[in-house]
Amino acid sequence: MFEEFKKFILKGNVVDLSTGVIIGAAFTGIVTAFTKGIVEPILALAGGGPQPRLSIPIMNKLVEVTEKNAAGEPVTRTVNKLIELDIGSIIGAGVSFLITASVVFFIIVKPMNKLAELASRKKASEESEAPPPVPADIQLLTEIRDLLKDK
Repeated sequence: MFEEFKKFILKGNVVDLSTGVIIGAAFTGIVTAFTKGIVEPILALAGGGPQPRLSIPIMNKLVEVTEKNAAGEPVTRTVNKLIELDIGSIIGAGVSFLITASVVFFIIVKPMNKLAELASRKKASEESEAPPPVPADIQLLTEIRDLLKDK
């Protein structure tokens, strides 16, 4: 039973997939916090402007917004809305992915591949140590020779 479990564990695809899912899910919170708290503010400094962000403005658009005033009556006002491509978020997501992928690869996948390689080397050395079985015709000829020697 243990050998069967060991074979299951050492299958590369199963290990890679399961560890990727488990570690990726567990590690996502840490990486997201790192990206949002450290990487994105650094990228935002490169963007400049009143609200520092790394983005590319596409257009300014006037939009009508309806809100309620203090008396509860609807008030419509025109607001200037900036439409932009948020490059900082894309770079942050890329950094987050690279950090997660490198942790999974170097902490889980690489050691498991090394274990699988060592297991295959051990199996190959065990197979090479055992003498090859003697063919039946050679065995028969050897027995006949031994019988003739005894006479």
